[in-house]
Amino acid sequence: MTLWNGSYPFYPGANACFPFDTTRAVIVTVFLSMLVMFIIILPGIRGRGRLFWFLRLVLGLFMGAVVLTVQFTRDWETGWVQANTSYKSFSRAQVNADIGLHIGLAGVNITLRGNPVNQINETINYNEHFPWNFGADYDRSYSEGLEKGLPSPILYVAEKFSTQSPCAVHRQYRIAGHYASLTLWLAFCTWLISILLFSMSILLYGGHMLLFTAALILFSLLLFFTARNTPKCPIQFGPVSLRTNYGESFWLTLATGLLCLLLGLGIIVLNSLQPEKLKLIFSLDKSSKEEVWDKSCLPAEPSCSAQGVLMVPVGELCQVTATQL
Repeated sequence: MTLWNGSYPFYPGANACFPFDTTRAVIVTVFLSMLVMFIIILPGIRGRGRLFWFLRLVLGLFMGAVVLTVQFTRDWETGWVQANTSYKSFSRAQVNADIGLHIGLAGVNITLRGNPVNQINETINYNEHFPWNFGADYDRSYSEGLEKGLPSPILYVAEKFSTQSPCAVHRQYRIAGHYASLTLWLAFCTWLISILLFSMSILLYGGHMLLFTAALILFSLLLFFTARNTPKCPIQFGPVSLRTNYGESFWLTLATGLLCLLLGLGIIVLNSLQPEKLKLIFSLDKSSKEEVWDKSCLPAEPSCSAQGVLMVPVGELCQVTATQL
C-alpha cells in the first residue's frame, strides 16, 4: 500500500466523462423526420412534377439543416498529432497518445486518446470542452480543469488559447466565432423566408433571398478565415508539433453557400430568359390543364354539360299565340 492508494493527490480516481452533445442529433432527427413525412405524401403528386418537387424538398432541407447544424459543431478547424508525452504533473510517467484539437465557433475541444487506451493502469480517453462564446468564461473553465487535475497535454493546449497566453489568439477566435455565428443565424432566417416565398409562388424574390443567404454564409466563412490566419504559437510535443487545418464544418458550409449561390442565380436567370421552364420546375405550368378543360367543354363533345340543353330557335320563342276571351 502506498500513499493515496497509488494515485497522485488532487486527481480524481476516474476519468471525467465528457457529456454527449445531443444538439446535432436533435437537429438531424428533426429534418429527417420532415423529409420522411414529405416522402410519405410524395405518391400523391402526379406526373413529372413529382421529381421536381422531391428535388426542391431535398435541397431545401439540406441547406437549412447545414446552416443550423454548423452553429453547434466543433470541427471548423481540426488537427491531430501522435506523441510521447508526460501524462500528469509531478509524475515522470510517459504515455503514447493521440492529441486532437477541434476548434468551433463557440469554443475549443481537446482530445487525448491513449495508444493503446489502457496505459499506466488508467484508461486514457479524454475530450474536454473550453467555451469562449459570449456569456462563457474561458479562463474559468481552464482553472476548473486545473482543479480537476486534467492531464498535462490537455492543459498545455488549452493554455495556448487563454487570455493570459502570449499567443494572443483568444480575442480573435472569440470575436470571429461570435460574429460568424450571428451571420449564420441571419442566413437561417433568410433561408426560411426564401422557402416561404417559393411556397407562395413568388419565384423571383425567392431567388433573391437565396442569393442573400449565400452571401451571409460566405461572409461567415470570411470571418472565421480572418481568425484562422492569425499567427499562432507552436504547439510542440517533443520533436512533433500539432498543426490544424480547416475541418468538415468549414468545407460543408462552403459547399452549402456555393449551392445557394448557384440556385439563386439559376432562378433569376431562368425567370428572365425562360420563365416557362422555371414555372415547370416549380409545377406552376397550368396551360396544359386549361387546354384539356377547354377541349372537353366544346359543344361537339357529348360529355359537355351544354349538350343536354334543349336548343330552340329564336323565332319560335318570339311567337305568341293569342286566344280570344
